[in-house]
Amino acid sequence: MPLRLYNTRTRRVEAFAPLRDGEVRIYVCGMTPSAQAHLGHARSFLFFDVLRRYLTHLGYRVTYVQNVTDIDDRSIAESRATGEPYHDIIDRHYGEFKQSMRVLGVLPFDREPYATHYVPQIQATIRELLEREHAYVSQDGIYYRVAAFADYGKLSNRNVAELEAGARIEIDEHKEDPLDFALWKFAKEGEPQWPFEPYGAGRPGWHIECSAMARALLDPPGEGFDVHGGGADLIFPHHENEIAQSEPLMHRPPMANFWVHGGLLLFENKKMSKSLGNYEPLSAMLERYDPQAIRLLLLQTSYGKVKNFTEDAMGGAAAALRQLKKAYRELREAGDAVPTDLAQTGYVQRVERELDDDMNTAAALAAMLEFAGSAPATAARLAPGEALHEYAYLLTLLGLAPSDEWLASPSLASDVVERLSATLHESFDGATPAQAVERVIAMRAEARTRKDWAASDRLRAALLECGIELKDSKEGTTWSVAG
Repeated sequence: MPLRLYNTRTRRVEAFAPLRDGEVRIYVCGMTPSAQAHLGHARSFLFFDVLRRYLTHLGYRVTYVQNVTDIDDRSIAESRATGEPYHDIIDRHYGEFKQSMRVLGVLPFDREPYATHYVPQIQATIRELLEREHAYVSQDGIYYRVAAFADYGKLSNRNVAELEAGARIEIDEHKEDPLDFALWKFAKEGEPQWPFEPYGAGRPGWHIECSAMARALLDPPGEGFDVHGGGADLIFPHHENEIAQSEPLMHRPPMANFWVHGGLLLFENKKMSKSLGNYEPLSAMLERYDPQAIRLLLLQTSYGKVKNFTEDAMGGAAAALRQLKKAYRELREAGDAVPTDLAQTGYVQRVERELDDDMNTAAALAAMLEFAGSAPATAARLAPGEALHEYAYLLTLLGLAPSDEWLASPSLASDVVERLSATLHESFDGATPAQAVERVIAMRAEARTRKDWAASDRLRAALLECGIELKDSKEGTTWSVAG
């Protein structure tokens, strides 16, 4: 069965075939680094990293482009408020994001265009839209004329009349129609600006940046590229507007053959928000949790579904990761990896079947955990190293590449006290790691006596995240280091 993907453009799952033989071109809307990245960003980019890896596994030459929106209203506002140059704000947040991606095992991008480096291409695209009367010059900028594009609303499956009913014109906007959007914003005092003759200096709007960069890097002939991706929150208006800007200038629409969108991420059933007090930068989460456990957790839900992050789920992912590591140690003991055809264990075919089914990473990981559970038996029926070779290959395909750290025998980590304190918001001053574990077990016993099962589960999950497994019996509770 060939790879099949859900295509937002057609609203159905379709067999994937590239527009050019043997080559796949992907554009993913990247960060606007005017603030720190969070786990929701990571979820989207982790999925596209696995899609890219899998397409390469299938034998395609993949060109992966992920842009950087390095100028926007928020970075300008922060620059005004703090006095820090806007590009320093962008560099700081984006540098932190890139480091987080490296820690999470995301492959480097083939091209990483910054919007401010593509101003000439952006301006050229705007000129073409003006010439074809899909855009017009107004008092405060250059706007796209939505009424000139008959297919507006098709990607998001929205009716233009309904959109118009809910649209409005801001006080400082001068446009023909409430749905029209800015392609070029004329310069305001104190803002970054670029000359644009004969219209006037200013800066590009958000949507036109991606249209121009995707066109320049993936589709100069105007015949479309293979996959355009991003989070589901970008379908409208960003991706809708990209299509409206791009397709009138193309020789052969659509802009992208497949539009692929990742689902949103919730935290304890709530949207992450600073006002709700549940906002945590991605870099901080990577310090609190094992990055590979985070990656595993995010891939345990299929990409298009809403994912709910909980401490219990994080503890479960940490336990699953330990199971994968244990199997790796067992396979290494059976023999070093040797290159062989990837068809010996049967699990390569299993994982391929699951990923061909609309990139079902949840089922693919379930197959890998089954592989881990049968590792000794699988190794015993094959030549030395064959099972290890396929096991390591499949883990790397999912971005969970084994390392020498995986070979270390499990022991009580030295930072258990700090991690338990941070997770549970409890003080364990002066306690050794073992003493802190015993205190948490005592707290859990007290919660169970009160029949406070939620607290009991939370305490157990906190220990599990630290690699500590509990076993309850009529004699009491005992603990051991997992793995």
